[in-house]
Amino acid sequence: MKLPVLLAAAAAIQAPLVQQSLTRLVEVDGQVRRWMSEADKRKVTDTPNLGSFAHLRSAAKPTYPALNHSHVIRPVLDTLSTQHPKENLKEFTSFTTRYYQSETGRQSQQWLLSRISNITAEYSSETVKDKITITQFKHPWGQHSIIARINGSSTTDDAIIIIGAHQDSTNRIPALPSPGADDDASGTVTILETYRALIAADFSPVRPVEFHWYAGEEGGLLGSAAVAQAYEVEGANVYAMLQLDMTAWVKNGTREEIGVFTDAVDPSLTEFNKKLVDAYVDLPWVETTYPGRACSDHFSWTQAGYPSSSYFEGAFENVNRNVHSINDRWDISPEFSFEHMLEFSKLGVAFAVELAGWTQA
Repeated sequence: MKLPVLLAAAAAIQAPLVQQSLTRLVEVDGQVRRWMSEADKRKVTDTPNLGSFAHLRSAAKPTYPALNHSHVIRPVLDTLSTQHPKENLKEFTSFTTRYYQSETGRQSQQWLLSRISNITAEYSSETVKDKITITQFKHPWGQHSIIARINGSSTTDDAIIIIGAHQDSTNRIPALPSPGADDDASGTVTILETYRALIAADFSPVRPVEFHWYAGEEGGLLGSAAVAQAYEVEGANVYAMLQLDMTAWVKNGTREEIGVFTDAVDPSLTEFNKKLVDAYVDLPWVETTYPGRACSDHFSWTQAGYPSSSYFEGAFENVNRNVHSINDRWDISPEFSFEHMLEFSKLGVAFAVELAGWTQA
């Protein structure tokens, strides 16, 4: 994959994207705003031509290996902590809103880009630093997606492993703040901690590993759809994609668990993810579904014909009811758990290493 080529083509690919004002209050160009279900919203925000080449990949679905990297994964898991995610989440939720069309949404994206760059400079050795590229995938609405790539050592295997989260937030009432602590600052800083721990451990993957922070998810999976379509047009070889959208909430009176989405995902990759939970965290997994087709950014990759999957903070019926409101904060409820988030950072490490391999010095 030639990432500069993808970025050069991004503006042309995204030009037909539909603009919206709210997550469910949808404004299509030339029409009156109206409330929509998630499924209806998705119908009007599909990226034109996304999935045009999906049939070319459908006959050659990848298989996933047995787990065999515990000896290198477990030392990395020991370096993960709640300290960094808590510090990062406090900063990230300090913006009034991270709505993708807002000025503070643009500012929060620039803060995140700077934070990723600073973590890379601080925690990566010169050997690893030479393998890392950090790029903005630019969108016309001003908040850009971010891609941090750790290049693989193989000269023949270009299959990409992607771990993603969305950086934007929204409120049902547009004039009010949307701190978006759980949705999805939690996923954003969770994969940032996975990234930090891996580069600090001098991770040298055989296959390339990419961390994606998508813009405009709340507008209809806009950022991920644009990125997925660009990869599809380029003919990128995506081996596996994992989305973390909400990782912090443990509802009072329920058991702590890892939700595994079973809709709009690749079944084989999802079964592989269950094995990661069994092997690397001390929590049970539970199958769950999203009540509507839109779900989260992994759906863009499914549409493009790539294998995608998603972990969630628990069973969907126990979801954080404060999302898309001024109360989606980290500091007002004991149900918001940085310790729970930590388990997802562990799964991110395991996902990356088990699928990408590790070239040991």
